[in-house]
Amino acid sequence: MSDLFDSAFEDDGENDAGTPTLGGASPGGSRPRSPLAVRMRPRTLAEVVGQQHLLAPGSPLQLLAGGGTSGGPAGPASVMLWGPPGTGKTTLAHVIARGPGRKFVELSAITAGVKDVRRVMDQALTDRDLHGRTTVLFLDEIHRFNKAQQDALLPGVENRWVVLIAATTENPSFSVVSPLLSRSILLTLKPLTNGDIQGLVERAVTDPRGLDGLVTLTEEALDHLVRLASGDARRALTTLEAAAGVALSEERTEDGPDGGTPAVVDLALAERAIDAAAVRYDRAGDQHYDIISAFIKSVRGSDVDAALHYLARMLEAGEDPRFISRRIMISAAEDVGMADPTALQTAVAAAQAVALIGMPEARIILAEAVVHVATAPKSNAAYNGINAAIADVRAGRGTMVPPPLRDAHYAGSAGLGHGKGYIYSHDSPHSIATQQYPPDDLVGRDYYKPNGNGVERDLSVRVERLRAIIRGRGPAAGK
Repeated sequence: MSDLFDSAFEDDGENDAGTPTLGGASPGGSRPRSPLAVRMRPRTLAEVVGQQHLLAPGSPLQLLAGGGTSGGPAGPASVMLWGPPGTGKTTLAHVIARGPGRKFVELSAITAGVKDVRRVMDQALTDRDLHGRTTVLFLDEIHRFNKAQQDALLPGVENRWVVLIAATTENPSFSVVSPLLSRSILLTLKPLTNGDIQGLVERAVTDPRGLDGLVTLTEEALDHLVRLASGDARRALTTLEAAAGVALSEERTEDGPDGGTPAVVDLALAERAIDAAAVRYDRAGDQHYDIISAFIKSVRGSDVDAALHYLARMLEAGEDPRFISRRIMISAAEDVGMADPTALQTAVAAAQAVALIGMPEARIILAEAVVHVATAPKSNAAYNGINAAIADVRAGRGTMVPPPLRDAHYAGSAGLGHGKGYIYSHDSPHSIATQQYPPDDLVGRDYYKPNGNGVERDLSVRVERLRAIIRGRGPAAGK
């Protein structure tokens, strides 16, 4: 694979005649234009939208972009950029590469391999020693590199043959090997705000590198583009470009070329260009875990509306409904428990129905289960009970099984005392006998502690009466 240099450095947003064009081929047969998102890519940190928490004076990005030494006297350190799509990871890499004495090389973890990485490292060492040039290696989607591929980066990063700018949408703590992560500065990018997106769209409409005033946006169209971009700058600009293209095409068709009146992008055109919000979700990364966590906590907290919101986000993002149904079953047992025993029945039935029916109808079944579990009275008494019992077992508590409870069906067991003194429960009043069931060192240990919510309100009274009879305590034993 040959080195990939930033074509945006060569494309200043104008055609050969110096006239801005919207897209496609320029007049006179010149080369095709770059996408609007590429043309509007900032050239300095001052043009970067958002991420101000990373751009303070003296910050690593400021030093790197200015050719400084964010890594100290030995030279600039490598940087790991982590954030959602469209927040400026590629943009920051390109800005940094514009520093003095820099050579920019771009690799994609989707297509590059170990040989490509080593080739870049060898060339970077040569460029540094013979030509005094620093190589900035931008590696997009580094989380797609396996361990061997990431290890190939270590010599160049550790010896600073290259300044690695690695971008990822997944948590580097889970997707990047520790030696590489420890040799890099981790910078977390935040989703862009609606204000950031609005400013970017407005600038793209008027900037000579962008649409250069060829179109105007109505307030409703601007609000629509900003809201449905969901903090993704690239998506906002791509949609703006599509809507502007339609507006200019229809103006030429209906009215013929107009010498100076901008085409109008109204709400109807904006809706044709983008009709569904970009759902922030990755089925194997942070969003997957964050949203399912928020979903479960909303169900546990009895906020049925928030639970339905997170359910909708997962379904719209294409999450496996069987995964969601499994989480609902767990919540029904862990968070509702015996406060409403029917919640687990609903959750199990929903899981079976989802497996049989599939989407899109499965959304109705999942919603019913979510509403039941979220609105049910809550008790984690059974959950706490099994955890406490397991903790005792792991701590070595629990001696021999009491002899009356031991297996007495085989020959010779009677001689060992197995089953001797066992009281058959159904021979006792109410089918409950006073008898020792736990090992000697766990007598009187209460694992299940009903909290009094829902069904457990009555169950707590029954449990106490059962314990009184079984353990032979006072007058309750005769009730």
